[in-house]
Amino acid sequence: MKIGVLALQGAVAEHIRSIEAAGGEGVAVKRVEELDSLDGLIIPGGESTTIGKLMRKYGFIDAIRDFSQQGKPIFGTCAGLIVLAERIEGQEDAHLQLMDMTVARNAFGRQRESFETDLPVKGINEPVRAVFIRAPLIKEVAPSVDVLSTYNGEIVTARQGHLLASSYHPELTDDYRLHAYFLDMAKEAAAAKA
Repeated sequence: MKIGVLALQGAVAEHIRSIEAAGGEGVAVKRVEELDSLDGLIIPGGESTTIGKLMRKYGFIDAIRDFSQQGKPIFGTCAGLIVLAERIEGQEDAHLQLMDMTVARNAFGRQRESFETDLPVKGINEPVRAVFIRAPLIKEVAPSVDVLSTYNGEIVTARQGHLLASSYHPELTDDYRLHAYFLDMAKEAAAAKA
């Protein structure tokens, strides 16, 4: 499976390393036409407002919406989660508006309040190592969204069909199981089309 990592800002190399460690092929995506050859796309962390502006500037908003309409999986981590959300708390506009959820930015505090924890995630046997850095959280989800994990009662991992979102950074650890989970989503989507 060939998984692209949107290379406008954020931890691109770390996601590519994690996808390859999980058994997939990881590539950096800098141009819209590179989406055509992909089986899945990761939108990494960074600064969601900046990522959104760069996506608009380079034509990625409509291109990624088309990618999603083809049923190809998309995984947003940290700022990528915000970019995927249909609604952002306290903000009139959202970016891709693909995943039926409301998110709150920087919900876990500032950079110095970053932390790591082992997090049980539905569908993965043992807890996943999760790194939270100025992390957002998911405030509300539609019934069609499956909550995969919570931290202190707040939703931090969720899936809606071919869309996956985590508040934290799985790519900053040596635990590749969430990337393996996403690779399985890409395989399922490819098999469904065959």
